[in-house]
Amino acid sequence: MKPGIHPEYRTVLFHDTAADVYFLIGSTADTDRTYTHSDGNTYPYMPLDVSSASHPIYTGQQRKTQAEGRIAGFNKRFASFGSAAKKADA
Repeated sequence: MKPGIHPEYRTVLFHDTAADVYFLIGSTADTDRTYTHSDGNTYPYMPLDVSSASHPIYTGQQRKTQAEGRIAGFNKRFASFGSAAKKADA
């Protein structure tokens, strides 16, 4: 590896602001902000909007998708139109 071209790898404190959860993770994220964590050490600080602590897929808060497909929904919606035309012909 060439010296001087790689970013510094260090422990960074990520803060999910939506869930108010802190993560200490090794990262090369570049930030000028610092924060004193509950363990008493000061770490580079990176705020996040969404993480696994607040994302709907990971928390189970996501909406359920429809079980039936588009074609089945169309057939269910317009099934009565076809039967009414057949009754009129008979």
